[in-house]
Amino acid sequence: MASQDRTIASRTPGGLPTGTVSFLFTDIEGSTDLLQRVGDEAYRDILEQHHRLMRGAFEPVGGVEVDTQGDAFFVAFASAPASIAAAVAAQSAFAAHGWPDGVTVRVRMGLHTGEPTLGPGGYVGIDVHRAARICAAGYGGQILISERTHSAVQEALPEGITLRDLGEHRLKDLARPEHIFQAVIPGLPADFPPLKSLDVRTTNLPSRHLTSFIGRERETAEIKRLLGEAHLVTLMGPGGSGKTRLALQVAADLLEAFPRGAWLVELAPIADPGLVPQTVASVFGVREGPGRPLLDALVDYLRPRDLLLVLDNCEHLVEAAASLAGTLLRGCQMLRILATSREALAVPGEVTYRVPPLGVPDPRRGATVEQVMQSAAARLFIERAVLSNPAFAVDETNAGAIAQVVQRLDGIPLAIELAAARVRVLPVGQIARRLDDRFRLLTGGGRGGLAHHQTLRAAVDWSYDLLSPEERALFRRLSVFAGGFTLEAAEAVCTGEGGDSSDVLDFLTRLVDKSLVGTESIAGDLRYRMLETIRQYSRERLAEADEADAIRQRHLTWYLAAAEQAGPALRGPDQLLWLERLELEHDNFRAALEWAKKNDAGGVEAGLQLAGALHRFWVLRGYLREGREWLEAFLSEAAEGPTPARARAAYGAAVLAFHQGDYARAEARSTESLAAYRKLGHAEGTALSLNTLGIAARNRGDYVQARSLLEQSAAISRTAGHRWALAEALNILGVTARRQGDLAAATALVEESLALWRQLGDRWGLAASLGHLGVVARQRGDYERSRALHEESLALRRELGDRRNIAAALMSLGIVARHLGDYQQAGAILEESLTLSRELGDKMSVAASLCSLGLVAHRRGEDERAAALLEESLALSRALGDRVNHAAALCNLGFVAAHQGDYARAGALHRESLNLYRSLGDWSAIADCLTGLADVSAAEGQADRAARFLGATDALRRARGVPLPPADRVLYERAVASARTLLGEEAFAAAWASGQTMSTDEAIREALTSR
Repeated sequence: MASQDRTIASRTPGGLPTGTVSFLFTDIEGSTDLLQRVGDEAYRDILEQHHRLMRGAFEPVGGVEVDTQGDAFFVAFASAPASIAAAVAAQSAFAAHGWPDGVTVRVRMGLHTGEPTLGPGGYVGIDVHRAARICAAGYGGQILISERTHSAVQEALPEGITLRDLGEHRLKDLARPEHIFQAVIPGLPADFPPLKSLDVRTTNLPSRHLTSFIGRERETAEIKRLLGEAHLVTLMGPGGSGKTRLALQVAADLLEAFPRGAWLVELAPIADPGLVPQTVASVFGVREGPGRPLLDALVDYLRPRDLLLVLDNCEHLVEAAASLAGTLLRGCQMLRILATSREALAVPGEVTYRVPPLGVPDPRRGATVEQVMQSAAARLFIERAVLSNPAFAVDETNAGAIAQVVQRLDGIPLAIELAAARVRVLPVGQIARRLDDRFRLLTGGGRGGLAHHQTLRAAVDWSYDLLSPEERALFRRLSVFAGGFTLEAAEAVCTGEGGDSSDVLDFLTRLVDKSLVGTESIAGDLRYRMLETIRQYSRERLAEADEADAIRQRHLTWYLAAAEQAGPALRGPDQLLWLERLELEHDNFRAALEWAKKNDAGGVEAGLQLAGALHRFWVLRGYLREGREWLEAFLSEAAEGPTPARARAAYGAAVLAFHQGDYARAEARSTESLAAYRKLGHAEGTALSLNTLGIAARNRGDYVQARSLLEQSAAISRTAGHRWALAEALNILGVTARRQGDLAAATALVEESLALWRQLGDRWGLAASLGHLGVVARQRGDYERSRALHEESLALRRELGDRRNIAAALMSLGIVARHLGDYQQAGAILEESLTLSRELGDKMSVAASLCSLGLVAHRRGEDERAAALLEESLALSRALGDRVNHAAALCNLGFVAAHQGDYARAGALHRESLNLYRSLGDWSAIADCLTGLADVSAAEGQADRAARFLGATDALRRARGVPLPPADRVLYERAVASARTLLGEEAFAAAWASGQTMSTDEAIREALTSR
């Protein structure tokens, strides 16, 4: 690779190398401060010295000065080794130079190798942008090089120079992270602060553990070795054996070994095997897209990432976990999985590791303090005992009892911790005697896995027996919670016979003290959680007490009320706060829905209410498939009839179906909800259903019906004072008007919607309207306002974690940059949007991004790449039935074909696009097609026809208020000049005037007739 990069470049007549080129970007760190400190004249002298030293470093090795602005240099090299030689020489010269007293000139440098395009104005392409961003990430005196340059110079480094691996970094405006290295020069500074790159989150492992990790050095080393050889390692052992804690420790130790980090997926709270892929996807923010299975999107996301995935507590979902692991490993060659389970996953290539118990003192060697402290199990007991009772200490009087306790508990960590918690109320000797009585059946015979499980159960039995009746009642009732709970929830759900809400806090505190319930602080709020093993035990006790139905019903009632409370809040200023709250309780909502589905006594109606109340949360957080399945399940079971619960659930199912691209089902459910809401006399529900039906009509291209439905909705909402439904209707009406080319109406409608969203404090609605208004501003030629609106929308989307619409906002910003002719920035932004859309599996957004990127590639002169991108976009759009992007891809392919000289194909493509755009009523796009056909006509010698099309296009743009984008002027003016030259000034003016008087329909009819 290195030798290839050194020989592939050539030079243009102007001296700039072409082919594979290495770029050097430099600038002086703190130049503005230096200027202010020394003054204009002294700074001018310093800058002259800097320039002389720079040129003296790169000119002797063939560097060509591309651009110099102030203190910044842009230099190109035909050879990567020459570029690093120049950078090293320059840094050495700066360090040795005698600068004026009190002055230090520190220059940062960035190197990158690529294949840029050489246009009339110099180099263009993402490689130039990448080199500049690498330089900007560094510090004065530092040389940073990209992975591509690193590969090309490893065997040709200047003498004494070494390269330090700084890892992978995200750089501003670049979708793909860059692996960066630093050149280390002997005698010069080599240690710098962390690079000025974007944060790259490489783990969700707990930042610290509440208790220390004791022992397990041999086990940790062995598991690390296994992970180096196998792609799947499963830690096996009974509940409480420390599998999770060991897996977390191994993952934390290996963080630096995996460039994309280590990620924990907790499966314990999940009851439905079908939610396993969703749970894993949620960790990475991967969401399903229209017509694309979530698992496919997850595989696509993980395929290029070298990371460690920790699947914790697989035993109750072993088949689903095994299926997921197998699929991921087949599709993701760099992925490693560390699983914990009570049994093997039985996936091909799996290596199992049975987690042994902690080492216990050897009973044959006595039990002195020194001997006991050599045992990991004893050290664990002692540390946890001190946490429970700070006055506890090991000495010769209790060392033997400690040894006996950990021996009887077979070194099982959870059992040891439970026993150690009792030192608050019992001396160790009594603990040992009670354990001896309890475990009488386990004192003889072998110690297999089953015995360990019985030991743990005995330990929990013993803990349960020591509880007071009130503590026992609370302990078993807490088992209904999944994934944690709040004090308020515990008070509401767990009171009744044997308890009083005012006592719950006291009893809960005692359970925390006895290590049966854990705590966690999230955003300043305290939540409680049971270990899954303990929860399973307490659930059995709940069933034995014959109160499970009553407690689960109270659990359902509580979470139904919570969801109902959250519904209005998801439309207001506290939207983000409530989204986070609902996310924390999602496992509890799932548990409540499961109970409602199984409960014959009114469960279906309650489930219908709960699912309907949660539908907006599911939309905003991307749980589209799961939400639809719940809603459709309850709708199929619930009684027919226009009840409020059924109407809302049908509306929710319609919204989710719409977001998945299932427009037929969305329209059917919207029709059902509309009929129900009308019979119930529910104004807001009627308006919202009309909105959904309006979207469905608009997507079919029936703008007349769409506007009629939406205007009905707006009228109902205005009369009833339902501002949220009105804001939504106005927003959708604005988009519809924009697609019909009525930009004035679109602006007024969306601005009214925007004002309402601001009053309501609804960030999601505000972001949507800002984005739509940005598109309108772009079409009207107000590019600065368009950019500002899209940037504000993007910031809101990022706050909400709305990745699908982050991709959409990025695409809109990329299109603005393209219209302004900034193809470098447009390409970088659109690549980021495309990457995100692919990760999400959002095929419609992928098609749109490919279409825009194809046009950018064409404008850069990369017609072969442009054609490939546009053909891929066209195929996707046809498959999805996306007529808007279908038409855009055809039109852009027409421009490419014309540039390649294939005028017959170009004309056919433009005419097919024009026909589609005529049915869609997109006037700006119609003008683009007519311009393309004018260019083709001029090239084929039909100058009179070309001039008429140009005149008609000009008239259309003026009448509709859609000015020609700056970047499109070159094509337009070329067609004008060509037609004028062929016809002569007088004939051209006559043909132009004829076109100006044509109606748009006349121009389209003539254009659709090939000649």
